Amino acid sequence: MNENWNRLKQAIPCAPAWEIHWKILADTPLKPYILTMKQTKQNPLWHGEGDVWTHTKMVCEELVTEEEYRNLPQNQQQIVFLAALFHDIGKIPCTRWGDGAWVSPNHTLVGSKMARELLWKYFAVCGTKKLQNMRECICTLIRNHSVPIHILDQKDPERRLISIAAQGKLIPDFSLTLLKILVRADLKGRIYEDINDSLEMMELCFLSADELGVLKSAYKFPSLNTEHAYLSGKNVWREQDLYDDTWGEVILISGLPGTGKDTWLEQHHSGLPMVSLDQIRTELGILPTQPQGKVINEARQRAKEFLRNHQPFVWNATNTTSMIRRKQIQLFEQYHASVKIVFLETDWETEQTRNISRKNEVPQTAIEKMLKDLELPEMREAQRVEWLCV
Repeated sequence: MNENWNRLKQAIPCAPAWEIHWKILADTPLKPYILTMKQTKQNPLWHGEGDVWTHTKMVCEELVTEEEYRNLPQNQQQIVFLAALFHDIGKIPCTRWGDGAWVSPNHTLVGSKMARELLWKYFAVCGTKKLQNMRECICTLIRNHSVPIHILDQKDPERRLISIAAQGKLIPDFSLTLLKILVRADLKGRIYEDINDSLEMMELCFLSADELGVLKSAYKFPSLNTEHAYLSGKNVWREQDLYDDTWGEVILISGLPGTGKDTWLEQHHSGLPMVSLDQIRTELGILPTQPQGKVINEARQRAKEFLRNHQPFVWNATNTTSMIRRKQIQLFEQYHASVKIVFLETDWETEQTRNISRKNEVPQTAIEKMLKDLELPEMREAQRVEWLCV
């Protein structure tokens, strides 16, 4: 087990004392982030307490006093505490002076990616289902902690809540109940004149979630086809069992270089034809570090041939962001194919070892950039989504 991860867990409070060991936290790879958060300013209208680190400490200290938090299973206590610890880390790069005040646009999305990179790279929270579940639960809480108090600003609040709750199908420990505990601590752990109004908005949000049946679990759709249509934003009634007009399935692989995607495919889908970007690069004599336009165009032409013939196949590439995946999925669905995304991960050390042994090694800087930008596929992206550790 990673020494940094063990130290991080030692800092998390537990019964009976519920003491937060701040000195231990400062003696981990978090130290430079803590120092920077101390220097990151906030809008005094929302944060009269001052800098981001002061707020973070207040949130964590408020969290451990909450009875609902203390009644959680220990692993969920660790998850919510770490989500609280990291919840505003995205303010470090996102904070700027604008319109006469300090603002931090997109800090929840950026913060979730920063937390994933930190946990994966420095604390080795990757490579097993248990660690994957813990890491992604933390990241999902961070990504969505601003939603409840701004729920009325959402275009479709009910769909937003159902979409967030759907992540519980991929992350066993995630639920909107945990999000509620985090958000309440986030609000109470600050100096803010209108806190009661925000707490009331939060309660209304989670009351709505409870009425929808998604406070503790994902929404139960009548079919996978309806689920995908609704979560992807189509104008459908969520109780309608939609007709499935797809002819077969395309498997889209996602994962960092060196994860072992080719080996896994050989073991589980050797009978399916494949569009492999690595193979096409080899055929065209194009390195991974060179422009990839010709590679992508050739791959899409081969995919179209399979799609026109209603031939199930595998699209094998890294596909590490939702934007990259969406471009391919839109093509597949235009031809009425069903899509399954399979995300594969392994531990960081194994990934690096496998990459070094590749014939065309991907530069470590490129892999670290992919990890920095990594977005695991969400339920809304395809008819079926699986996360596997190999």
